[in-house]
Amino acid sequence: MFRHASRRKTTFGTGFETLELIFHAAVRDMRKTNGNAVLGLVLTIIQSLLMVIIMYTMFELLGLRRIAVRGDFMLYVMSGVFMFMTHIKSIGAVAGADGPTSAMMMHAPMNPIISICGAALSTLYKQTLSAAVILFTYHAVFTPISIDEPVQLLGVFLISWISGVGIGMVLLAAKPWQPELIGILTIIIMRVNMIASGKMLLANNTPASVRAMFDWNPLFHTIDQGRGYMFLNYAPRYTSIDYPLYVAMVCIMIGLMAEFFTRQHASASWNKRR
Repeated sequence: MFRHASRRKTTFGTGFETLELIFHAAVRDMRKTNGNAVLGLVLTIIQSLLMVIIMYTMFELLGLRRIAVRGDFMLYVMSGVFMFMTHIKSIGAVAGADGPTSAMMMHAPMNPIISICGAALSTLYKQTLSAAVILFTYHAVFTPISIDEPVQLLGVFLISWISGVGIGMVLLAAKPWQPELIGILTIIIMRVNMIASGKMLLANNTPASVRAMFDWNPLFHTIDQGRGYMFLNYAPRYTSIDYPLYVAMVCIMIGLMAEFFTRQHASASWNKRR
């Protein structure tokens, strides 16, 4: 008698409702670390700026500036830092998204896929805004910048993001089975990428024996390809744009299948014995 009867919705209406839920999930994810949304965005920008300054200082102290691409040295540093930050932040955000046993899943029509999309989109928004603000400030205050192929560079930036999302989905699907182990593994992957991303190297100038240690990492390929689109006089010869795309698609498919399997078997009581 008092039961709520939901109206029958069209496919378009259902899709619009899902997009609205993803938007609210993204906003919630952005406010998760800081209640003040503006302050949270400022902190994200400062974090990226500090990483740029640290990398610039390391290049100067280690004498690695001579191996950089001919052109604006700060752009060379930023190209590696922005893609690195986007990749690892995507892994961390998606791996830490609400899973099937989260209390948020009790509120219909919320589901883990909406949580994943919200975490991924909030990370993309924050990192894109951070990169845009830093680049504009550098262009307006210090020296005008010139990017050879900005549209292709943005595409490679998105590939760095989507590959991080794919890896994070695999970690999220495995998390309910071994939360402590997956938590440690997520941190290890993010820390290893500090070196394994190869953001301090140029693939064209790196010996084959050294390059073999980085070839497995999709981030190494996106950073090198991004520098090829950023600088007129650099053409990547040893990296591919296809490899990170294939890795991203494979990880997303594995993550979706593993998440569906986990959703069928996960129980909120699993963590009670820990």
